[in-house]
Amino acid sequence: MTRARALEELASRDFDLLVVGGGIIGAGIAATAARHGLAVALVERGDFGGETSSASSKLVHGGLRYLRLGDVHLVREAHEERRHLMTRVAPHLVRPMPFLLPLYDSGPYRPAVVQAGIAVYSTLARARLNGLVPAERALRMVPGLRPAGLRRCGLYVDCVTNDSRLTLANVRAAAESGATVVNGAAVSALRLVGGRVRGADVVADGGTLAVSARTVVNAAGPWVDDVRRLADAGVEPSIRLSKGVHVLLSAATPWSAALTIPHDKVRVSFAVPWEGMLLLGTTDTLHEGDPEAVVAEQADVESVLAEAAVALEEPVVRPEHIRAVFAGLRVLPQSGRETTRARRETVHIRDSSGLLTVAGGKLTTYRRIALDTLERLRSELGLHRIDRQPWPLPGAAGLDRVSLPVEVSPTLRTHLLGLYGSLAPEVLEPALADPTLLEPLTPDAPDIAAQAVYAAEREWARNPEDILRRRTTLALRGLAGAELTRRVEQLIGRHGEPLLASRQ
Repeated sequence: MTRARALEELASRDFDLLVVGGGIIGAGIAATAARHGLAVALVERGDFGGETSSASSKLVHGGLRYLRLGDVHLVREAHEERRHLMTRVAPHLVRPMPFLLPLYDSGPYRPAVVQAGIAVYSTLARARLNGLVPAERALRMVPGLRPAGLRRCGLYVDCVTNDSRLTLANVRAAAESGATVVNGAAVSALRLVGGRVRGADVVADGGTLAVSARTVVNAAGPWVDDVRRLADAGVEPSIRLSKGVHVLLSAATPWSAALTIPHDKVRVSFAVPWEGMLLLGTTDTLHEGDPEAVVAEQADVESVLAEAAVALEEPVVRPEHIRAVFAGLRVLPQSGRETTRARRETVHIRDSSGLLTVAGGKLTTYRRIALDTLERLRSELGLHRIDRQPWPLPGAAGLDRVSLPVEVSPTLRTHLLGLYGSLAPEVLEPALADPTLLEPLTPDAPDIAAQAVYAAEREWARNPEDILRRRTTLALRGLAGAELTRRVEQLIGRHGEPLLASRQ
């Protein structure tokens, strides 16, 4: 569906459900609702996954530290969802990885405590790889691990992901099930009929559309209270925000495991091999300003590097190795706890207008959050039952029998399958007529010209930033300079009619 057609549908259809916010939660809700046969609209004021959902630690995990907080139920639930994601829902995007928890003489944990905790964690995960490994083995798995004072390492398994592409896969799933999805579409007002929310005014491409819907779900992430105030200016705040900063470094030597670095009895940070780089983070500090104002300060970067240096040798974490830095906001329930000790609970609020607000939770459990949200609306939407069984996202099925339409190198094949799964042939199809689309966008990364064209034509990318930051990993590799931006603009100007239409 072209953007023009999608905007026409927003203004002309009567929807069962309007979802405001195209992060992982909103996209998951839209995909789940559309799969249940509902008429669904999904609107996002910026880009799909453009805020929190592309600024995470890239982990799909049970949350080892949540055991220390007593959240056994959350850990069990997260492990169940992790299994679904890596085996059926999105195995091309969610991949298992060993994690080491280094135990130093000066560290906060004794080996016996860690061994017991990992045993419980691995039991909840139904995993066999767990326990303690000697320092010598850990140093082989993680080159650059600081050996001084290292006693042993805890060993367990979690998963890594590409959060932006996981969000996009859910948007596509929603669209393939009949949902009308539009980014660059901001809600300016909620439409009230008899005191009940029955849709919204949406500003897109310089005009305002009246969208009619029986129910509205507010999944606007850090902006959920702003959306709530559109129906009732006097509502009390329902959330608070925690800033998380991550740093991506060049990696001289490949790692076969990630690190979970303990700093006290509760707080940990991560060092994760990701897309050939090393992802470090995260900070966890209260953010009280405008969500638009979140930035990574120099002090945040220094804090991330210093925390990584607890377990990594100095040459690994030198500032000159930095490729990219990004900051995002976590949504937490209102409470008096420090953000580092706050429970990662999901906020569900039903205002007197009928607006249902959903916020918080974990990337790992987005699918369960979507199902629970739909359950709360089941009676008014006329759903007899909610199907909670996992189903594959676009690109997840048939991974073992993908046949590409053109010959590519093994490296490029692996790269494309890792981003698109069994949809990779679609990305390469235009290269049959135009072989120049097989050329790398830059010599320093595996991404090719066909990916930029595909992003504009099939993945709702509206500008080079959407492509460089969220459809590919080029910006996170520190490669989104002026020359590459111009090349992407030329490609989408030559091939991307839907993107050109979105600029009018």
